[in-house]
Amino acid sequence: MRVLMIGDVVGSGGRKAVTKLLRDLRSELSIDFVTLQGENLAAGIGLTVDTVAEMTEAGADVITTGNHVWDKREFIDHLDDPYLPVLRPLNYPLGSPGRGATDDSGPIAVINLIGRVWVGEFDSPFAIVDDLLAGGFGQRKPIVVDFHAEATSEKGALAWHLDGRVAAVVGTHTHVPTSDCKVLPDGTGFVTDLGMVGAVDSILGVEVEGSLNRFLTSRRQRMQPVRSGLINFNSVLIDIDPATGLANSVKRVDRQIEV
Repeated sequence: MRVLMIGDVVGSGGRKAVTKLLRDLRSELSIDFVTLQGENLAAGIGLTVDTVAEMTEAGADVITTGNHVWDKREFIDHLDDPYLPVLRPLNYPLGSPGRGATDDSGPIAVINLIGRVWVGEFDSPFAIVDDLLAGGFGQRKPIVVDFHAEATSEKGALAWHLDGRVAAVVGTHTHVPTSDCKVLPDGTGFVTDLGMVGAVDSILGVEVEGSLNRFLTSRRQRMQPVRSGLINFNSVLIDIDPATGLANSVKRVDRQIEV
């Protein structure tokens, strides 16, 4: 069983790259299931119904998010739509709109978590995922986890904490792909960060001038995603043994495409 997990998709340029590449990748690599980190889909910040539909039509099965999930206010009510394959981090406070995990979207169960180091005040991702798994979530299905976090140590700690209990833990949020793909001793695949689907000539997918000015002036300003040009497509392919629900291998799948 093969799962492709795609890094943070940044704005229209990222969405165009996914649309151009994903169908062929699914065929080329015999992919059974696709997750996509979507919190930057709509102009680089948040999601909309239309951008979600664009990505599901391109071939994404589940869309995960992070700290920008609430940034398009008109989308918040849609998080409770049972037919919308979008997750928000599970460890937001009880009563938050939406859901943080799903085991009814195909052959793979997916959990979305957010880190606490340098990100924000959230419930413990370690405790909440323990409770979820203890309650029988994802029984008889491989489980993959998108951990949207800043600190590499926190991401690694969660992967080791879940080793042998889930098929994979992948980090997102930094938009920088890491080269540490591995399978931990008890069978959980891990990579510190998937990376992004965003412009090569950019700073984390946004225009250089806006990001640079923020450092030069110390003033917050709206940063615009790069909409065209050469785009990095960063993802990881996890090969899972269906008999055990654990990982056989974890490999980077990185491409570049003009949009």
